Amino acid sequence: MTATAPAAQAAVRKRPPGAARGPRRRTGRLRRIGLPYLLLLPALLLELLVHLVPMVIGIVMSFKELTQFYIRDWSTAPWAGLDNYALSVDFDAPVGKALLHSFLVTIAFTLLSVGLCWLIGTAAAVYMQDTFRGRGLLRALFLVPYALPVYAAVITWVFMFQHDNGLVNHVLHDQLGITDKPSFWLIGDNSFVALLTVSVWKGWPFAFLIVMAGLQNIPRELYEAAALDGAGMIQQIRRITLPSLRPVNQVLVLVLFLWTFNDFNTPYVLFGRSAPEAADLISVHIYQASFVTWNFGAGSAMSVLLLLFLLVVTGVYLALTSRGRRTAS
Repeated sequence: MTATAPAAQAAVRKRPPGAARGPRRRTGRLRRIGLPYLLLLPALLLELLVHLVPMVIGIVMSFKELTQFYIRDWSTAPWAGLDNYALSVDFDAPVGKALLHSFLVTIAFTLLSVGLCWLIGTAAAVYMQDTFRGRGLLRALFLVPYALPVYAAVITWVFMFQHDNGLVNHVLHDQLGITDKPSFWLIGDNSFVALLTVSVWKGWPFAFLIVMAGLQNIPRELYEAAALDGAGMIQQIRRITLPSLRPVNQVLVLVLFLWTFNDFNTPYVLFGRSAPEAADLISVHIYQASFVTWNFGAGSAMSVLLLLFLLVVTGVYLALTSRGRRTAS
């Protein structure tokens, strides 16, 4: 009895210090690993409620003959199968022809808006890299269009585009004499120019902000070495600035494309519920198909087709840009 006690005590002393605390350490490690996911759970649930659930409901609605007669209880609407999709892509019929026209207008508007936003934002960001008096104030002023609420900014442009007493006609016609007579900017073919102007004015500060942040990561020694070698400003931009900004521009162009293609607030506030034919963006067109004609099934089918198009474009763009990065490396 007395001989075995020292032996047991010696065995306890020889046990590794962390042997008894192994399960406790594993439990603590699991808690540390699971804590980030636990903190993300509320955001994931809200994302599920705000985005995924309405998306699934919209997909289900696209297969139903959901009109104003079933709006009280849309679950009782009869199934239409693929009829809504066939109606949307039948470009010989009035509905499909109008959707195709809206799609082409949106493509042209998006390409011009994204290109001009990127060009103006990049030029302003490059210019702001030099130190001069008042640079901080000018940077703050450049960000004002991006910081303003969409409705306040667009309503201001609505007043500026007025035919009789708008600032745009006053400057172009009365002051500069560029136009023969005051133009109608919110109707007719000029509505596309008005919409593009507001979109570029509202979107280029975001490109300026992103490009300016990307320029901070380019070492100044590269420009100094290029200047010593005799490279001018244009050559420095082509050989140093643009290649160094390629990862930033790839993300920036994609974000601008998605934002501009899906933009609903700008044309809706600028033109109201019925946009002119020249500025009939697909987002407003789907709204009219759903909430003006009360054909929610066809409007949901158009929305699903728009979603598929954006997914395909995004996938192709990411595949091409990733292949370009691998080739460059």
